[in-house]
Amino acid sequence: MKLTDSILKAAKPKDKAYSLPDGKGLVLYIQPSGAKWWRFRYRHNGKAKMLSLGTYPTVSLAKARKEHVELRAMLAQGADPSFHRQEQKQQAVISAENNFESVARLWWNNWKDIRTERHAKYVLRRLESDVFPVIGNKAVKDLTAPTLVMVIKRIESRGAFDIAKRALNTISQVMRYAVAHGLAERNPAADIKPSDVLKPTKKSNYARLDEKDVPELLRKIDGYDGQPLTKLALQLMTLTFVRTSELIGARWDEFDFSKRQWRIPEERMKMRTPHIVPLSNQTINVLEQIKVLSGDNALLFPSERRNGKTMSNNTILFALYRLGYHSRMTGHGFRGVASTILHELDYNHDHIELQLAHINSTLSD
Repeated sequence: MKLTDSILKAAKPKDKAYSLPDGKGLVLYIQPSGAKWWRFRYRHNGKAKMLSLGTYPTVSLAKARKEHVELRAMLAQGADPSFHRQEQKQQAVISAENNFESVARLWWNNWKDIRTERHAKYVLRRLESDVFPVIGNKAVKDLTAPTLVMVIKRIESRGAFDIAKRALNTISQVMRYAVAHGLAERNPAADIKPSDVLKPTKKSNYARLDEKDVPELLRKIDGYDGQPLTKLALQLMTLTFVRTSELIGARWDEFDFSKRQWRIPEERMKMRTPHIVPLSNQTINVLEQIKVLSGDNALLFPSERRNGKTMSNNTILFALYRLGYHSRMTGHGFRGVASTILHELDYNHDHIELQLAHINSTLSD
């Protein structure tokens, strides 16, 4: 007699285990404890075998019968269902070991040895923050281009365009490692061109260095042998990343040293809203040196030739030319470099935009 849910629910435990057959090897074993286990009894190569299909009612009668049909079809083709089940379990273990995070950490441990410790830690931190939470538990062999696009679009959505591009490059390196070690058949990241999936950014006419070249620039500025006030203007720009016009037009009455603030009035701001620049210890040190040179002048950077006027807008640019950065760096370029570095350090995007005066704000105490 075929089993029904009514029969299964009514089956009570006895002192000894017993079974209720459904036909063709599918049975339900009822344990003295009350547990009800589905079993598939079969013969393969003349040997009697039994395979567990789960417990009732977690595995329903309909589901048990469906799996039973699939296993009998497998048996009819000469395959052993128990061996197939073992292969599935082994594959699950392999998939867990070969998920993206595991493979990425193997790649990173191999890759980091010829990188600086700081850069290596930065790359790992970006993976841990932006990539692992999304695809870390996915098998590398199952990753597709659309899945990877989703990862970098999530990064782009917070305004971190450069970080999104670099994340794609890192993912591609991990996938190449996976292919080389037989963990994946191909690298789906190779199919993705950043310009095809990321929003185009407005082209800038302001040349700027890559952040890796900034330390050398700072050393050259420290050794600048031109006008001392020009050198200090360059140093102040690196510390505050204000616009060139905002820098050279700075007045001493805009500075509140007790609050460690430079309060630029709205009439001098591109966005026509007042702007606060916090003053670090290094910035205050530079300002003290500027004060010695500018004396009683109301301006920080007065013109040497025109009384009451500021230094030329091109002074910063020509100083950078003199340092060997023609067509490579401009005064405005300091702002782009600052934005990239701050985004990579994971500072809040809105805070960065506010400090760059890209979005409106109002002065407050």
